[in-house]
Amino acid sequence: MIDIRQIREEPDLVKSALALRGEETSIETILELDKKKRLLLHESEEMRAQRNSVSRNMSNPEQRTPEIMKEMRELGERIKTQEDELHVIDNEIQTQLSHLPNLPDPSVPFGEDERANKVVRIEGDTPSFDFETEAHWDLGTRLDIIDFERGARMAGSRFYVLKKKAAKLQRALIQWMLDLHTEEHQYTEIYPPYMITEEGMRASGQLPKFQDNLYRDIEEDLWMIPTAEVPLTNMHRDEIFDIEEMPISYTAYTACFRREKMSAGRDVRGIKRGHQFDKVELYRFVKPEDSLMELKKLLSHAEEIPKRLGLAYRVVELCTGDLGAAAAKSFDIEVWAPGCKEWLEVSSCSTCSDFQARRANIRYRPVDSDGQTNRPEFVHTLNGSGVALPRIMIAIMETYQQENGSINIPEVLRPYTGFSNID
Repeated sequence: MIDIRQIREEPDLVKSALALRGEETSIETILELDKKKRLLLHESEEMRAQRNSVSRNMSNPEQRTPEIMKEMRELGERIKTQEDELHVIDNEIQTQLSHLPNLPDPSVPFGEDERANKVVRIEGDTPSFDFETEAHWDLGTRLDIIDFERGARMAGSRFYVLKKKAAKLQRALIQWMLDLHTEEHQYTEIYPPYMITEEGMRASGQLPKFQDNLYRDIEEDLWMIPTAEVPLTNMHRDEIFDIEEMPISYTAYTACFRREKMSAGRDVRGIKRGHQFDKVELYRFVKPEDSLMELKKLLSHAEEIPKRLGLAYRVVELCTGDLGAAAAKSFDIEVWAPGCKEWLEVSSCSTCSDFQARRANIRYRPVDSDGQTNRPEFVHTLNGSGVALPRIMIAIMETYQQENGSINIPEVLRPYTGFSNID
């Protein structure tokens, strides 16, 4: 959530920053409501001061005249009316603020949509083959390790069944990634709930903007998480960290659930865009001054996955028009899938500045140069996939396919799978 003080004090800057994102939502309504709120607060304070002054004099029984008592009752009613009006206005301000996306960091390149994203670098060589390659949907069907027909029969379109060695390969990938991030990158592993309250969804920035893309249990009023970023944001909601605790780094494996309405019209063949998928998430709570430095570090941690798997990948810096709603700056990691012949996003690493922390009320106690603790400030939150399945599965299947129709398993995964190929 954007700080209301910044909107009040720097309206032109906020308007310009939102325009860079292609955001057409006006802040004029927020400014008008904020002005009205502050006026009502001033009037309420004056009325309370008047009531307190009269109350002090009423200790003398001679002052308790019917006229004074009537005036006090009327004053109390006006204060109550204004408090109710202030509550309504404050709720409307919060609603208006909740619809605004984060402001992009000044270093983010300008662009209207994903076509303006910048390829920062390409790592690894895209593989070449002496035979005609297959896409993963053909490989999986022929090897009987992916069952699209039965998945659709069970749950409808965009569901599938992983079988045999493919199921174990996915499980091995999850375990290997968790081990890498906890043992080498020093993340603390978390196993969070897969459902969360509406308040938790709002705190992480998923609501109200992405309501149509989320699954919900109406009876219990719980929401299926679209990413582990949601529960990890809420791990420390309404808490204050000591500066010695930071940065705090979490990794979590979860299933993720998305209705994928926003992907209408896109190529959805195979397993690359389903309503349910697995993901290992990386999440960090950091000091504001370390935000961009820590983003580079988080990105390097996510990059280790395709790098150690021997996959060709590229790092893409997102432009202003392609940033996620909560993000201030983002880099995507895309792996090359030689069967599909396309780059597939497997991770999006972002700093959300204090946008989520302000919603979730997550702060820390900064310390000045004299060692004195200052008033609490909002932390910055960072998140990234470390990494998402099943697109990394696609890249492995298609990159390591052999002329005889089998699929080799990357060396680093063999201790986890217990086999070296799928045939």
